[in-house]
Amino acid sequence: MKKWVISIVVGTILFLVFLYYYEDRKFSAYIQQNLGHHSSEMNLSVNQEAPVVSNGKILIDAPVETVWTILSTIDEWPSWQSEVTEVRILGDLEVDQAFLWKASGLSFKSTLHTVEPERRIGWTGKTTGAYAVHNWTLSRDGNQTLVVVEESLQGFFPRIFPGYFQKNLNGGIQNNLQELKKACEP
Repeated sequence: MKKWVISIVVGTILFLVFLYYYEDRKFSAYIQQNLGHHSSEMNLSVNQEAPVVSNGKILIDAPVETVWTILSTIDEWPSWQSEVTEVRILGDLEVDQAFLWKASGLSFKSTLHTVEPERRIGWTGKTTGAYAVHNWTLSRDGNQTLVVVEESLQGFFPRIFPGYFQKNLNGGIQNNLQELKKACEP
């Protein structure tokens, strides 16, 4: 009986390790297959096949230049995003630039895939067991700015707990939009 229990535990651990690395390779393959081969104006679209996908939009009563400055000054995110506690961009705001950040108690390593001033910014992000594609699009609406954000999450944890991650991502996107609006409006 004891050998049987040990076999189940070891088998479960091996399966989970396999799944973890399988998801890592799956995310890398998605980036390789889709980066630069896009149907949208982003260099990398969110993964519509990911277990968790969310989006949102908001109209901000501020010019696009103001919204862009606040959104794209990555080092200043903690000043307006309540969940972000630390950010460090490792160079200039340009495609392929990495930045490290902490939010909601998790550490992330992200890489910019799209930077088009006053129009769009997007990045990929990795944390333990989860991978994201996060895209923001800005468009001028008179003296206001329409902001559209979308994100896909995949990986070990989003695959195992999709309902939990979907709820958190939906709430996080709405919270980010409201906080950006508050930071931008006079």
